[in-house]
Amino acid sequence: MMKKVLIFVPLSLTLAVADLSVKQIETMVQKIHLKREGIALETLEQTKEPFIRIKKEENKPVVVELPSQMEEDVKLSLHAIMGGKAYINDGWKKVDDVVMGYTVKYIGKRGVVLQNGTTIKKLFVGKPKEQLLILDERE
Repeated sequence: MMKKVLIFVPLSLTLAVADLSVKQIETMVQKIHLKREGIALETLEQTKEPFIRIKKEENKPVVVELPSQMEEDVKLSLHAIMGGKAYINDGWKKVDDVVMGYTVKYIGKRGVVLQNGTTIKKLFVGKPKEQLLILDERE
């Protein structure tokens, strides 16, 4: 009997507090099914933090503010190299593919070279080595 009371009391309190009509629930379900505007995959790949701030004003395009220190260590990891392709982060990449803002410039037997402007990263399979080089701009 005690078990029935312990189950019945919280259930009845929950139903009493949840004062939603069928019409309100149907309205909420319809809102969920409406297509929502998203952000381009390229923009998401270049973000450092998983959460970004979006400023939206009427009759203006959506402006995405990326964190100011995005240049700081982008997390890239090389898992395998096979058949002239490299498995970087979550997918197979070939020369000239872009991953998180870096372009794949070279794929060797044990490592790859990535470039983003004047920043070059070297990734190796296995033990990590010095990966970051910054080139001086020469005019």
